[in-house]
Amino acid sequence: MAYSLIVNGQRHEVDLPGDVPLLWVLRDALGLSGTKYGCGVSACGACTVHMDGAAVRSCQVALEDVAGEVTTIEGIGTPDAMDVLQKAWVSHQVAQCGYCQSGQIMQAAALLTANNAPSDAEIDEAMSGNLCRCGTYGRIRAAIKTAAVEMRGE
Repeated sequence: MAYSLIVNGQRHEVDLPGDVPLLWVLRDALGLSGTKYGCGVSACGACTVHMDGAAVRSCQVALEDVAGEVTTIEGIGTPDAMDVLQKAWVSHQVAQCGYCQSGQIMQAAALLTANNAPSDAEIDEAMSGNLCRCGTYGRIRAAIKTAAVEMRGE
């Protein structure tokens, strides 16, 4: 069945079964490989994208259930024009193996959209569903705080 969806501001038509996870639509049908497959059961957050601004686990959203615009890591910045959050990630050298980083950044972006001055506890709670096997949680928290300050113009 054909579905129409908007990803990173562009409309796409895909002819796939409705039960295909959004993750595979993004990666295989649209070639947006920045969104990663982690666990496939919504336990690690590596596949986090935004659907109408809310962070969702794309491995658990069926194509037929996509409602609203989808934003992936490719949609928030590029290496030549990084988002403030991506700049903070680089500044704090957050990425180690890097595998979880796109999901981490997408989750952090959703947090900062809702709360541009999160406390450590609020950051920890918001990011608790995103796992990093390299253990860079302290750097992630510092990068989020740096991005928050930048976003507030301080």
